[in-house]
Amino acid sequence: MDLNGASAIVSGGASGLGEATARELARVGATVVIADLNAERGKAIADEIGGVFAQTDVSDEASVQAAVEAAVATGQPLRAVVNSAGIGWAQRTVNRDGSPHDLASYRKVIDVNLIGTFNLMRVGAAAMAKTEPADADGARGVVVNTASVAGIEGQTGQVAYSASKGGIIGMTVPAARDLAAIGVRVLTIAPGIIDTPIYGKIGDKNADEFKAKLAAPVVFPKRMGSAAEFAHLVRSLIENDYMNGEVIRFDGGIRFQPK
Repeated sequence: MDLNGASAIVSGGASGLGEATARELARVGATVVIADLNAERGKAIADEIGGVFAQTDVSDEASVQAAVEAAVATGQPLRAVVNSAGIGWAQRTVNRDGSPHDLASYRKVIDVNLIGTFNLMRVGAAAMAKTEPADADGARGVVVNTASVAGIEGQTGQVAYSASKGGIIGMTVPAARDLAAIGVRVLTIAPGIIDTPIYGKIGDKNADEFKAKLAAPVVFPKRMGSAAEFAHLVRSLIENDYMNGEVIRFDGGIRFQPK
Protein backbone atom coordinates (compact mmCIF):
# COMPACT_ATOMS: atom_id res chain seq x y z
CA MET A 1 0.00 0.00 0.00
CA ASP A 2 1.47 3.32 -1.10
CA LEU A 3 0.81 5.99 1.52
CA ASN A 4 1.96 8.93 -0.57
CA GLY A 5 -1.14 11.04 -1.16
CA ALA A 6 -3.26 9.00 1.26
CA SER A 7 -4.58 9.70 4.73
CA ALA A 8 -3.87 7.66 7.84
CA ILE A 9 -5.10 7.62 11.43
CA VAL A 10 -2.81 6.93 14.37
CA SER A 11 -4.46 6.56 17.76
CA GLY A 12 -2.21 7.47 20.67
CA GLY A 13 -0.27 9.56 18.17
CA ALA A 14 0.70 12.28 20.63
CA SER A 15 3.41 10.24 22.37
CA GLY A 16 5.62 7.16 22.35
CA LEU A 17 5.03 4.52 19.70
CA GLY A 18 2.13 6.44 18.19
CA GLU A 19 4.10 9.66 17.80
CA ALA A 20 7.00 7.87 16.13
CA THR A 21 4.56 6.11 13.78
CA ALA A 22 2.74 9.33 12.89
CA ARG A 23 6.04 10.99 12.03
CA GLU A 24 7.16 8.02 9.91
CA LEU A 25 3.92 7.81 7.92
CA ALA A 26 3.99 11.56 7.32
CA ARG A 27 7.60 11.25 6.14
CA VAL A 28 6.50 8.97 3.29
CA GLY A 29 3.71 11.27 2.17
CA ALA A 30 0.62 10.45 4.26
CA THR A 31 -1.62 13.07 5.81
CA VAL A 32 -1.85 11.77 9.36
CA VAL A 33 -4.74 12.26 11.75
CA ILE A 34 -3.38 12.14 15.29
CA ALA A 35 -6.20 10.72 17.40
CA ASP A 36 -5.33 11.33 21.04
CA LEU A 37 -6.70 12.78 24.27
CA ASN A 38 -3.72 15.11 24.71
CA ALA A 39 -4.80 18.17 22.76
CA GLU A 40 -1.76 20.36 23.42
CA ARG A 41 0.82 17.78 22.41
CA GLY A 42 -1.34 16.30 19.65
CA LYS A 43 -1.90 19.66 17.94
CA ALA A 44 1.79 20.51 18.16
CA ILE A 45 2.83 17.25 16.48
CA ALA A 46 0.11 17.53 13.84
CA ASP A 47 1.35 21.01 12.96
CA GLU A 48 4.94 19.77 12.72
CA ILE A 49 4.12 16.94 10.32
CA GLY A 50 1.41 18.67 8.28
CA GLY A 51 -1.31 16.51 9.73
CA VAL A 52 -4.59 16.91 11.58
CA PHE A 53 -5.38 16.55 15.26
CA ALA A 54 -8.62 14.97 16.50
CA GLN A 55 -9.17 14.77 20.24
CA THR A 56 -10.21 11.17 20.63
CA ASP A 57 -11.36 8.77 23.30
CA VAL A 58 -10.98 5.45 21.48
CA SER A 59 -13.55 3.79 23.73
CA ASP A 60 -16.22 6.30 22.66
CA GLU A 61 -18.06 5.63 19.40
CA ALA A 62 -18.86 9.25 18.54
CA SER A 63 -15.30 10.34 19.28
CA VAL A 64 -13.81 7.71 17.00
CA GLN A 65 -16.34 8.51 14.27
CA ALA A 66 -15.24 12.14 14.40
CA ALA A 67 -11.58 11.14 14.02
CA VAL A 68 -12.37 9.01 10.98
CA GLU A 69 -14.42 11.82 9.49
CA ALA A 70 -11.42 14.12 9.97
CA ALA A 71 -9.36 11.74 7.85
CA VAL A 72 -12.04 11.58 5.16
CA ALA A 73 -12.27 15.39 5.20
CA THR A 74 -8.63 15.69 4.10
CA GLY A 75 -9.84 14.68 0.65
CA GLN A 76 -7.27 11.91 0.51
CA PRO A 77 -8.35 8.26 0.66
CA LEU A 78 -8.03 6.64 4.07
CA ARG A 79 -5.54 3.82 3.60
CA ALA A 80 -4.11 3.12 7.06
CA VAL A 81 -5.37 2.87 10.62
CA VAL A 82 -2.77 2.30 13.34
CA ASN A 83 -4.07 1.48 16.80
CA SER A 84 -1.45 2.43 19.38
CA ALA A 85 -3.54 4.06 22.11
CA GLY A 86 -3.47 2.10 25.34
CA ILE A 87 -3.09 2.12 29.10
CA GLY A 88 -1.41 -0.19 31.59
CA TRP A 89 -2.38 -1.47 35.02
CA ALA A 90 -0.54 -3.61 37.54
CA GLN A 91 -2.51 -5.55 40.13
CA ARG A 92 -2.77 -9.18 41.17
CA THR A 93 -5.98 -11.17 40.77
CA VAL A 94 -5.95 -11.45 44.56
CA ASN A 95 -3.69 -8.93 46.28
CA ARG A 96 -1.26 -9.71 49.09
CA ASP A 97 -3.75 -8.28 51.60
CA GLY A 98 -6.39 -10.74 50.39
CA SER A 99 -8.48 -8.20 48.47
CA PRO A 100 -9.63 -9.07 44.94
CA HIS A 101 -8.51 -7.19 41.84
CA ASP A 102 -10.39 -3.93 41.44
CA LEU A 103 -13.12 -4.58 38.86
CA ALA A 104 -13.49 -0.99 37.66
CA SER A 105 -9.80 -0.83 36.78
CA TYR A 106 -9.99 -4.13 34.90
CA ARG A 107 -12.96 -2.86 32.90
CA LYS A 108 -11.17 0.41 32.11
CA VAL A 109 -8.13 -1.38 30.69
CA ILE A 110 -10.33 -3.64 28.55
CA ASP A 111 -12.43 -0.67 27.46
CA VAL A 112 -9.46 1.37 26.25
CA ASN A 113 -7.04 -1.27 24.99
CA LEU A 114 -9.34 -3.93 23.52
CA ILE A 115 -12.67 -2.26 22.82
CA GLY A 116 -10.91 0.94 21.79
CA THR A 117 -8.82 -0.96 19.25
CA PHE A 118 -11.86 -2.72 17.83
CA ASN A 119 -13.80 0.55 17.77
CA LEU A 120 -11.30 2.38 15.57
CA MET A 121 -10.68 -0.70 13.44
CA ARG A 122 -14.36 -1.19 12.60
CA VAL A 123 -15.17 2.49 11.95
CA GLY A 124 -11.95 3.05 10.03
CA ALA A 125 -12.45 -0.03 7.88
CA ALA A 126 -15.99 1.06 7.06
CA ALA A 127 -14.56 4.33 5.73
CA MET A 128 -11.91 2.46 3.75
CA ALA A 129 -14.65 0.38 2.14
CA LYS A 130 -16.03 3.54 0.52
CA THR A 131 -12.76 4.34 -1.26
CA GLU A 132 -11.77 3.20 -4.72
CA PRO A 133 -9.37 0.22 -4.83
CA ALA A 134 -5.73 1.26 -4.80
CA ASP A 135 -4.45 -1.56 -7.02
CA ALA A 136 -5.38 -4.53 -9.20
CA ASP A 137 -5.79 -6.73 -6.11
CA GLY A 138 -8.64 -4.55 -4.90
CA ALA A 139 -6.72 -3.33 -1.84
CA ARG A 140 -8.29 -0.41 0.00
CA GLY A 141 -6.40 -0.19 3.26
CA VAL A 142 -4.48 -1.67 6.16
CA VAL A 143 -5.16 -1.83 9.89
CA VAL A 144 -2.17 -2.31 12.20
CA ASN A 145 -3.03 -3.04 15.83
CA THR A 146 -0.66 -2.90 18.78
CA ALA A 147 -0.79 -5.79 21.23
CA SER A 148 2.08 -6.92 23.48
CA VAL A 149 4.07 -10.02 24.26
CA ALA A 150 2.23 -9.75 27.59
CA GLY A 151 -0.82 -10.92 25.67
CA ILE A 152 1.03 -14.18 25.03
CA GLU A 153 3.01 -14.71 28.24
CA GLY A 154 2.02 -12.08 30.77
CA GLN A 155 3.75 -11.65 34.10
CA THR A 156 2.50 -11.51 37.67
CA GLY A 157 0.16 -8.56 38.12
CA GLN A 158 -0.57 -8.16 34.40
CA VAL A 159 -3.94 -9.93 34.29
CA ALA A 160 -5.91 -6.91 33.04
CA TYR A 161 -3.26 -5.71 30.59
CA SER A 162 -2.56 -9.21 29.28
CA ALA A 163 -6.26 -9.93 28.81
CA SER A 164 -6.68 -6.75 26.77
CA LYS A 165 -3.62 -7.38 24.61
CA GLY A 166 -4.42 -11.07 24.23
CA GLY A 167 -7.83 -10.07 22.97
CA ILE A 168 -6.24 -7.94 20.26
CA ILE A 169 -4.09 -10.89 19.24
CA GLY A 170 -7.13 -13.16 19.22
CA MET A 171 -9.16 -10.97 16.89
CA THR A 172 -6.41 -10.55 14.29
CA VAL A 173 -7.25 -13.55 12.10
CA PRO A 174 -11.07 -13.30 12.21
CA ALA A 175 -10.90 -9.56 11.55
CA ALA A 176 -8.61 -10.17 8.57
CA ARG A 177 -11.09 -12.70 7.23
CA ASP A 178 -14.04 -10.38 7.84
CA LEU A 179 -12.40 -7.45 6.07
CA ALA A 180 -10.95 -9.37 3.13
CA ALA A 181 -14.20 -8.79 1.22
CA ILE A 182 -13.56 -5.05 1.18
CA GLY A 183 -9.83 -5.27 0.51
CA VAL A 184 -8.59 -4.35 3.99
CA ARG A 185 -5.68 -6.19 5.59
CA VAL A 186 -5.30 -6.60 9.36
CA LEU A 187 -2.00 -7.06 11.18
CA THR A 188 -0.95 -6.98 14.82
CA ILE A 189 2.42 -6.12 16.32
CA ALA A 190 3.24 -7.55 19.74
CA PRO A 191 6.07 -5.42 21.17
CA GLY A 192 8.30 -6.44 24.03
CA ILE A 193 10.23 -3.87 26.09
CA ILE A 194 10.31 -0.64 24.09
CA ASP A 195 12.11 2.49 25.29
CA THR A 196 9.48 5.22 25.59
CA PRO A 197 9.17 8.19 27.99
CA ILE A 198 7.16 6.13 30.49
CA TYR A 199 10.44 4.51 31.59
CA GLY A 200 12.12 7.83 32.41
CA LYS A 201 14.46 10.29 30.72
CA ILE A 202 17.75 9.40 29.07
CA GLY A 203 20.64 10.22 31.37
CA ASP A 204 18.68 9.77 34.58
CA LYS A 205 20.74 7.28 36.60
CA ASN A 206 17.75 5.61 38.24
CA ALA A 207 15.95 5.37 34.91
CA ASP A 208 19.03 3.97 33.19
CA GLU A 209 19.43 1.29 35.87
CA PHE A 210 15.75 0.39 35.60
CA LYS A 211 15.97 0.11 31.83
CA ALA A 212 19.07 -2.08 32.06
CA LYS A 213 17.17 -4.45 34.34
CA LEU A 214 14.22 -4.56 31.95
CA ALA A 215 16.50 -5.29 28.99
CA ALA A 216 18.43 -8.07 30.74
CA PRO A 217 16.20 -10.94 29.44
CA VAL A 218 16.36 -9.67 25.83
CA VAL A 219 18.24 -12.19 23.68
CA PHE A 220 19.71 -9.86 21.02
CA PRO A 221 20.33 -7.02 20.54
CA LYS A 222 20.89 -6.62 24.29
CA ARG A 223 18.81 -3.48 24.73
CA MET A 224 15.28 -2.13 24.67
CA GLY A 225 13.66 -1.56 21.32
CA SER A 226 13.08 1.97 20.05
CA ALA A 227 9.92 3.75 19.00
CA ALA A 228 11.57 4.51 15.66
CA GLU A 229 12.12 0.79 15.05
CA PHE A 230 8.46 0.14 15.85
CA ALA A 231 7.39 2.86 13.42
CA HIS A 232 9.62 1.39 10.72
CA LEU A 233 7.95 -1.99 11.20
CA VAL A 234 4.48 -0.42 10.94
CA ARG A 235 5.40 1.25 7.66
CA SER A 236 6.99 -1.96 6.33
CA LEU A 237 3.85 -3.97 7.10
CA ILE A 238 1.63 -1.40 5.43
CA GLU A 239 3.81 -1.34 2.33
CA ASN A 240 4.14 -5.14 2.03
CA ASP A 241 0.92 -6.16 0.29
CA TYR A 242 1.23 -9.88 1.06
CA MET A 243 1.28 -9.50 4.84
CA ASN A 244 -2.13 -10.20 6.32
CA GLY A 245 -3.71 -11.84 9.36
CA GLU A 246 -0.40 -12.09 11.21
CA VAL A 247 0.81 -11.32 14.74
CA ILE A 248 4.44 -10.18 14.62
CA ARG A 249 6.53 -10.32 17.80
CA PHE A 250 8.78 -7.28 18.06
CA ASP A 251 10.84 -8.09 21.11
CA GLY A 252 14.49 -8.96 20.50
CA GLY A 253 13.70 -12.58 21.35
CA ILE A 254 12.59 -11.89 24.94
CA ARG A 255 10.42 -14.43 26.76
CA PHE A 256 8.80 -13.06 29.88
CA GLN A 257 9.55 -14.71 33.19
CA PRO A 258 6.77 -14.98 35.83
CA LYS A 259 7.98 -11.79 37.54
